[in-house]
Amino acid sequence: MEHRLAQLARLLAAALVFCWATNSAAGDTLARLTDPADGWLDASAFLDSAYGFVPVIAPITEPAVGYGAVGALVFIDRKPPVEGQPFVRPNIAAVGGLATENGTDGLFAAHLGTWRDGRLRTTVGVAKANINLAFFGLGDRESAGTGGLDYSIEATGGVAGANYRIGSHPVWLGLRYALADTQVRLRESDVTPPGILPGDRHLRLAGLTPSITLDTRDVFFTPTRGWYLDLSAPVFRADFGGDRDFELLTLSAMYFRPLGPSLYFGIRGAGKESSDGTPFYLRPYVALRGVPALRYQGEQAAEVEAELRWQFHPRLSLVAFGGAGTARSEVDHRERSQDVGAGGVGFRYLVARTYGLHMGLDVAVGPDDPVVYVVFGSQWLRP
Repeated sequence: MEHRLAQLARLLAAALVFCWATNSAAGDTLARLTDPADGWLDASAFLDSAYGFVPVIAPITEPAVGYGAVGALVFIDRKPPVEGQPFVRPNIAAVGGLATENGTDGLFAAHLGTWRDGRLRTTVGVAKANINLAFFGLGDRESAGTGGLDYSIEATGGVAGANYRIGSHPVWLGLRYALADTQVRLRESDVTPPGILPGDRHLRLAGLTPSITLDTRDVFFTPTRGWYLDLSAPVFRADFGGDRDFELLTLSAMYFRPLGPSLYFGIRGAGKESSDGTPFYLRPYVALRGVPALRYQGEQAAEVEAELRWQFHPRLSLVAFGGAGTARSEVDHRERSQDVGAGGVGFRYLVARTYGLHMGLDVAVGPDDPVVYVVFGSQWLRP
């Protein structure tokens, strides 16, 4: 649940950028949507002056839940930007909901705070959601190619956390607490399949997540050079208010570098581990464009994805990407594994030049039908 709320917070931050760039209700004139340097559409002036209440609508394109949208009423509170200084995330408060074509829906409220000149970032959120998914087993090659076992999970909970930058170094230390009540309904079977523990159907989850992050990216939204390394270790305990003890571990890494004046390379990798007792819906999974979320799950999972962007015009660029992943488990003293690959192409438009913000669409091809993704900044956007 904590991981899902963190994803929602990142989606909100990205959606805000889109809204600032396109929402006429902000009261800005057409002239402020034009970059005086080249006369092209540009949202930099909106980003510089964004303040007050703003409605947000952003698409959901995750194939695991189907197409849909998230909408929110958002309040933005920020200090005027200082010329020559890096982007500092504004204070953001939001209340909204989401819905998708497979019946998934939810309500949420969140606050993203930025303090001490950007050195301290806080996140507080609550949510109530009903999510319809399918379980394909843990490391099961045969199940991954089928329709899976449909289930729905009702979750009500919240998360609170903070990240603090250490001195002048690009290192952040973080700590989050999450609490959620979950109820799972298996739609097609009264028999608990392998990989699902008997107690997974009704659980209260409570956990602390310490993290350490190294971030040397040159641009927040669409990086062209630098590293991003993050180690997160959620620890769930009955002593924290939950029903079960288990642990998760995730190491994520991204690297960006220019290959020439108009060619940019990026690569992302992640390795994920889960302990005994982890609920099946929190087991690690392969996360790639073109691969439905939670389709390839296991006790361990890993993936790597590379991207090449060609800036053939000051405002326009083309993207090609591809990746592969694996999910592994040990069931009945036998190791099971699933491997999957995916790739695709996309285009970008430089919508805010002074912020280095690109937006566009990706079309990815994986084990199923092609999937279209709407991209804000980067598909690998991190706060």
